[in-house]
Amino acid sequence: MVDTSGIIGAVFIVYAGIMLWIGYIVSRSTHSPTDFFLANRSLKAWVTAVSSTASSESAWAVLGTVGLAYKDGLSALWFFPGCLLGYGLNWFFVAERLRKYSREKKIITIPDYLETHFTDNTHLIRIISVIIIFACMMAYIAAQFLAIGKTFDAIFDIPHLVSIPIGGTIIIIYTMMGGFRAVAWTDFIQGLIMVVGLVVLSLAAVIELGGFSVIAQKVNEAAPTALTLMGGKTIPVFLGSMVGLLGIGLGYPGQPHVITRYMAAKDSKTIKQGMWIAFGWGILMYSSAILLGICGQVLFPGLADAEHLFPTAAENLLPTFLTAIVLTGVLAAIMSTVSAQIIVAASAMAHDIYSKVIHGSLTPNRILSISRLTIFLIGLGAMLVALIDTRVIFWFVLFAWSGLGASFGPVILFTLYSKKITRNGAIGGMLTGFFTTVAWKTAGLSDAIIYELVPAFLLSSFVIWGVSRRQVNQ
Repeated sequence: MVDTSGIIGAVFIVYAGIMLWIGYIVSRSTHSPTDFFLANRSLKAWVTAVSSTASSESAWAVLGTVGLAYKDGLSALWFFPGCLLGYGLNWFFVAERLRKYSREKKIITIPDYLETHFTDNTHLIRIISVIIIFACMMAYIAAQFLAIGKTFDAIFDIPHLVSIPIGGTIIIIYTMMGGFRAVAWTDFIQGLIMVVGLVVLSLAAVIELGGFSVIAQKVNEAAPTALTLMGGKTIPVFLGSMVGLLGIGLGYPGQPHVITRYMAAKDSKTIKQGMWIAFGWGILMYSSAILLGICGQVLFPGLADAEHLFPTAAENLLPTFLTAIVLTGVLAAIMSTVSAQIIVAASAMAHDIYSKVIHGSLTPNRILSISRLTIFLIGLGAMLVALIDTRVIFWFVLFAWSGLGASFGPVILFTLYSKKITRNGAIGGMLTGFFTTVAWKTAGLSDAIIYELVPAFLLSSFVIWGVSRRQVNQ
């Protein structure tokens, strides 16, 4: 097989140069905290839609979904409506109401939103929000850096001790320079690379098998249970798996790095157009991933690690230059998520704590300087944690999505649609969602019963409703 590492390296250098150039260009028009953290509320439909979806998916959408379909066949399809459920919750129920409220009240972050909604002069709800965001995001960011290191190692044979600083530095620089606008635009480009890579690779797999007309026959011969919706599982196992996969969608309304994109949208028209763009992106991404995974059972049987299917297929089915672009898509998927998470973690510390709690009055230039310094320190800290390569990272990241989703999703949905939710109800629900996630995961109940986000989300919702109702009726 031809060594493609040199060509992939050249493509990645060009790609990294474009990301840094975007950061530099955007930095020249960034003059206020609203610019830095919300792109001055000016994002158009395509950037809002693609950047929000790309930042929510990470490399898991590229590697994990393909691997899931390779391992479970068509039964992985139940993951698909779970993600589209998440898109639906965000775009139909959160996006426009949150955009309008944030513009009217001039809020910048999710802790801003919660404190303003409940008129909490004690800052308690802001501080709790920041602690939850920071606890989840720091582990998430470190894990993404570690994923960059492992991807570099697999593609270029560069050890993670070298590649993590390289990849991390690129992300930190363009995020520091351009803030949220740079992150949104780079995520937009990265999202396009991700979806084009998956579509091209899945179609190449179909052509290699002889076309759509013969896929079912060949897959049935190679893996008889691959095209069944239960995947050969028993009914109890299948039902538990299906509910868990559908439950993934409950996490979307609680991801700060996703829903802040709606706060940055220019107007209602942007939200209406962006909704269909986001759904189109998701349908293309996940249908292509599932198709590739199923085709892979015939083309590359017996892979030791199902998540290796994507790079294996790229190297075997595509011309060298296209292979380079498609494999760069894996790095793009990681970078789109980590840059979005860094800007949210930085806003939590620089804006929500330093500017709003510690120092009440700071000049815009001072806030921008502190924000850029915070991004540098958070990025550096996450890189150092990733370089240690401890299992603690993965233990935390296992519940990061669920922790954020269960902590913030219910309270955001309640506050957008009810005037009877109290501050204590919101605090109780956030803490319940977070600690239920941790307890459920550490007790092993996610594997034994159901994915932790489902019970954590439901319990959080119940506490918000119950505590608020009791206070209102007193």
